[in-house]
Amino acid sequence: MSLNRYSSQLLDEAVEQFASLPGVGRKTALRLALHMLSRDEAGVERFSNAFLNLKGSIHYCPECNMISDDGICPFCSDPRRDHSVICVVESLRDVFSIENTGQYKGLYHILGGIISPMDGIGPGDLPIAELVDRISGGTVREVVLALSTGIEGETTSFYIYKQISSLPVTVTAIARGVGFGDDLEYTDELTLGRSMQNRQPFKP
Repeated sequence: MSLNRYSSQLLDEAVEQFASLPGVGRKTALRLALHMLSRDEAGVERFSNAFLNLKGSIHYCPECNMISDDGICPFCSDPRRDHSVICVVESLRDVFSIENTGQYKGLYHILGGIISPMDGIGPGDLPIAELVDRISGGTVREVVLALSTGIEGETTSFYIYKQISSLPVTVTAIARGVGFGDDLEYTDELTLGRSMQNRQPFKP
């Protein structure tokens, strides 16, 4: 616990919690804490309950690992989406980034990470076998590898390619509008959208 920087230990603790969020500095954390203090009790309760419910009641889609309120996610259950194309991404944030482009209407497969020996993450720690099972069902005709373009992302893409290359499916990758080492989350929507549209055969 840090020293009390303000007139109240309770305020200091609230600031510490806000400041623990990614991208939130202490000045912003203080502003947020004071804003919450100015809200009525019912508003603060709704705010806190939203996150308690998110943490305690959220489900993960058994097909693609996307978050869902219950069971199969809205992507996998939507008959208007192209169920013959699966885009493999690292994280939930990547899905949201791709969706914001409006240029992709297929399904997803979220790995929840990438192969990283330095972090102790191997192929067996990721749902790659589940991806192979989805493809083996016979309805998938294309798999889009949309992982980060750094060394670990490329390693993961190559490993997935080796696992599915013998299956009757086309393996593509997003075009190089996304620079080497870039994360999809931080790529602007126009560039990412064009990269999705202009995806190319994956070359190991």
